[in-house]
Amino acid sequence: MAKDKVRVTDLGRMKAEGTPIAMLTAYDFPFARIFDNAGVDVLLVGDSLGMVVQGADSTLPVTLDEVIYHTRMVVRARRRALVVADLPFLTYQVSVEQALANSGRLIKEGGAEAVKLEGGITMAETIRRVVDIDIPVMGHIGLTPQSIHRMGGHRVQGRRSGTSAGCRERLLEDAAAVEQAGAFAMVLEGIPAELAREITERAAIPTIGIGAGVGCDGQVLVMHDVLGLSESFLPRFAKPYANLWQDASAAATSYIREVRGRTFPTPEHSYGLKGA
Repeated sequence: MAKDKVRVTDLGRMKAEGTPIAMLTAYDFPFARIFDNAGVDVLLVGDSLGMVVQGADSTLPVTLDEVIYHTRMVVRARRRALVVADLPFLTYQVSVEQALANSGRLIKEGGAEAVKLEGGITMAETIRRVVDIDIPVMGHIGLTPQSIHRMGGHRVQGRRSGTSAGCRERLLEDAAAVEQAGAFAMVLEGIPAELAREITERAAIPTIGIGAGVGCDGQVLVMHDVLGLSESFLPRFAKPYANLWQDASAAATSYIREVRGRTFPTPEHSYGLKGA
């Protein structure tokens, strides 16, 4: 496991060296510490917390204060990984000034080292202005969850030709715009593998794929999908590496059974009058 602190500039070096970047979401201290100790390169405090932590049906209700709250916990746990925090819906789209102020809050109050925002051409000027005040920005194009209503759901983008949002040519233009605006990396979500590979080969900055194939410079997944912490639905692109939902359920069932049967606590788990 690498020990050196990961900086924004290290991701560009990893792309140049052909070293894939491993990124996971995290929302609290224990899991952030586990992932950091394991050697993950980037911890993303995503607005996905709305769905996997809060139980909402989209990312749209998440507030900036909530992301700041979760970012603080992740930052306390992190020793090595780069911490990136999402700008939630309507915290950067209204005006550049709003984006500057809220990006600053994620850095100053949350302790994040970079911010992530969704959008390509339409967000290029915003990215440029945030970068101009020395806040690193990670872009995010393709399937952008904050645009769920326009997209008609979580749909793969870039399967057809044309210049409208979601088309192949538009995604190539979005990627170029994000890079030219000064982003240090960009997430490619829900994009056909061949197109994601083409974007990656054209881009000088690293691409981080999620549902975009193996041709990206790195990969990101939501921790609940990786750990099997979802009750039922799992996206096609996600791979569970554990089944913590089942394990937690079994643990709770065993605990309840022992409490009902008065087999817990035992003397081993109780205090006596004369010490231990």
